[in-house]
Amino acid sequence: MTRPVNRPRPRRSCLAVPGSNPRFLEKAQGLAADQVFLDLEDACAPLAKPDARHTVVKFLNEGDWTGKTRVVRVNDWTTEWTYRDVVTVVEGAGQNLDCVMLPKVQDAQQIVALDLLLTQIEKAMGFEVGRIGIEAQIENARGLVNVDAIAGASPRLETIVFGPADFMASINMKSLVVGEQPPGYPADAYHYILMRILMAARMHDLQAIDGPYLQIRNVDGFREVAGRAAALGYDGKWVLHPGQVEAANEVFSPSQEDFDHAELILDAYDHHTSEAGGRKGSAMLGDEMIDEASRKMALVVSGKGRAAGMVRTSSFTAPEV
Repeated sequence: MTRPVNRPRPRRSCLAVPGSNPRFLEKAQGLAADQVFLDLEDACAPLAKPDARHTVVKFLNEGDWTGKTRVVRVNDWTTEWTYRDVVTVVEGAGQNLDCVMLPKVQDAQQIVALDLLLTQIEKAMGFEVGRIGIEAQIENARGLVNVDAIAGASPRLETIVFGPADFMASINMKSLVVGEQPPGYPADAYHYILMRILMAARMHDLQAIDGPYLQIRNVDGFREVAGRAAALGYDGKWVLHPGQVEAANEVFSPSQEDFDHAELILDAYDHHTSEAGGRKGSAMLGDEMIDEASRKMALVVSGKGRAAGMVRTSSFTAPEV
């Protein structure tokens, strides 16, 4: 199976919406989130899960999700709900679904099992095989230790997602505020975890997504936490409230200045390596030396800006020979 060409997708803001709440599902369609995931796991009480599956199918089929990546988070494989979550949602709305998110992933075989189940449903329903992607959520120590194998377990995989709340509990972290640093620790307690996930994701050309910040009205706190993940190279972050959407989209997009500068680097490099520019391996852009490594770095910033719909405000002028 080959990976479809529509991966990766923009995921600066990944909005969590309870699959059992029609009012929230309706409202989510009008928000500016890059991705919306309809949640059948933690956001649904056990007794509400069976009906929530059908609510999710209805909103996927009848809602207007234009411009958004459509995801459903099912329950994890250790529960009795997972297979029915997948079968009901994919059979009922597979043509209007982009990805299935699997929480609490602990080893590669759990991804393989979901891949096989999706393939059987796609074949049985006459859907395109392999089109529906998988998002893997890492939420405990075992999952983190196995994250390299998890990231390479299926060509359907699109993202590796950090789940901080369960992870904090699983390692006995001394904090009750999800996303904030534990009291008394002098450094970033999440740095190793975030970098570990990021390395596994990038090794397999996947996106890395940071988890939620539960103090939903503290937008400044959200920006600070999101900024740390963005600085490392993460592609986006979960949002739990409309007020966090705009902040996430801003934090995980380049500034206009950086976007313009990246575009200038690409234009200048193309010119100087061309016949007209003297076929140089390196050159100067103002006071800055640029080369092939500069081009690769600029491609990252430019790509994120273009995905965010940014338009450059400056242009490159070739130097006179």
